[in-house]
Amino acid sequence: MKFFRSLYIHGQFYTYIAIGALCFVLSFWFQVFYSIAWIFTTALAVLLFIDILTLYQPKHGISARRILPDKFSNSDNNPVSITLINNYKIKSIIDVIDELPVQFQKRDFSYKIDLQPKQIHDFEYYVRPIERGEYYFGHLNIYVSSILKIVKRKYQFQNEQMVMVYPSIIQMQKYDFLAISNRLTEIGLKKIRRIGHTSEFEQIKEYVRGDDFRTVNWKATAKHAHLMVNQYQDEKSQPIYSVVDTGRVMKMPFNGLKLLDYAINSTLAFSNVALKKQDKVGMLSFSKQIESFLPAVNKLTYLNRILESLYNIDTQFTDSDYGLLYAQLKRKVTHRSLILLYTNFEHLSALKRQMAYLQAISKKHMLVVILFENTELEEIIRENAEDLQSIYHKTIADKFAFEKRLMVKELQKHGIQSILTPPEKLTINTINKYLEIKARGLL
Repeated sequence: MKFFRSLYIHGQFYTYIAIGALCFVLSFWFQVFYSIAWIFTTALAVLLFIDILTLYQPKHGISARRILPDKFSNSDNNPVSITLINNYKIKSIIDVIDELPVQFQKRDFSYKIDLQPKQIHDFEYYVRPIERGEYYFGHLNIYVSSILKIVKRKYQFQNEQMVMVYPSIIQMQKYDFLAISNRLTEIGLKKIRRIGHTSEFEQIKEYVRGDDFRTVNWKATAKHAHLMVNQYQDEKSQPIYSVVDTGRVMKMPFNGLKLLDYAINSTLAFSNVALKKQDKVGMLSFSKQIESFLPAVNKLTYLNRILESLYNIDTQFTDSDYGLLYAQLKRKVTHRSLILLYTNFEHLSALKRQMAYLQAISKKHMLVVILFENTELEEIIRENAEDLQSIYHKTIADKFAFEKRLMVKELQKHGIQSILTPPEKLTINTINKYLEIKARGLL
């Protein structure tokens, strides 16, 4: 039974059958084709037996292994590696069909390769998950045929292999690397002009060209007989909280990814940068209730705890309770902090309903409200309206885009910082805002 379950007819075999049938048909008019047809049929039967014997003589003709990373990074291209070993003594034609997790909705994955005897071949392909959670790979199916291409033998490996999809670790590492190498401008991070000095003194050092004359330390200069200056640094260990709204407004998808997942990826990357800047980083998620709260800590190992907390966040089809958020921050966050609020309002009236709570938070903390631009509306606005329906669509899209800009003005009017950003530029713009606030000593 196992033999028959692994035996498949090669597509080329049906071509051979068609040739034999054609010979029998032609023999109706030309007698010579009758003998040719029987010779061809007999030869095909013998070759069929030889092909089966060749493929099934070794017990393990093909070895294969799928190599998965420990974690997948959400919204990024993640590599999946496959190693093939041809244990046959003949050239083998390999067709690899990997059963991808159901979340990808892809059922046509195929990879074909010809392997020489004893040859080892490695290749990799990429998958892009758009949801966090557990992803189960099915069988790694290998179909082997000889150069005769009459039958194929099926091998199966590594069923139910699981990998967990976490918030974008690749994106976090990308910004981390560029921050260390001081190449921030390559990814859109701006250099912010400092206004005055931050309040934290670092050291007294010898003057070099370009230092500010206002920082000259005259006592140290007299003592060392050459010009000495005070060096300052950004304040460290300042508490910073990423607050993620998990209400229904964050369910909206852009490029297959929910706004919530953009916010989660940004929170992870930003938290890593802030920790490298030696600030304290915390996190809070809420909708109708407070779903998770992590107090601000400035240990790099704390990033793993933030990652695990972000992994378990999901959107709820409810309106978020900003009164509850205000009460939680008032009770749990006792020191002045930078609050980055990832949320979304589609109408100005919705923002005004929550304005009292936002103002109350901003009185005690440095509040930055992060709103999302609807990039699909921008595409409609840029299109030329060619009929009456297109004019209606363009007018409504323009109205919604204008309301977003009004929201920014409304927040500024009440002294609240804001970011209006396309979803794909969320992380860059959030880090830019953080660096601006630090450089200007606003916290």
